[in-house]
Amino acid sequence: MPLLQESLALSAILFVVGTVGVLIRRNAIVMFMCIELMLNAVNLTLVALSRQVGIEGQIFVLFVMTVAAAEAAVGLAIIISIFRHYESVDVQHFRLLRW
Repeated sequence: MPLLQESLALSAILFVVGTVGVLIRRNAIVMFMCIELMLNAVNLTLVALSRQVGIEGQIFVLFVMTVAAAEAAVGLAIIISIFRHYESVDVQHFRLLRW
């Protein structure tokens, strides 16, 4: 039982660090890495809870990892495209994805 609480606490810390990184940083690559960190925190929570409720949590982890891999490919392609056009990955320099 203490292992479950430690895993959930670590997951919460990782998620908060990722959220703060997305809100504070202005570099698109760092923001992208923080989003990946938040996804890994969710994966850790699902795996930790799967020991209590069953194997379904680990199946969800596979789906989350699949979505994260697709997001990584598309996200990096967008970041590379923006870098080629603006020669910067600072989100303050471009307004392409804003309203």
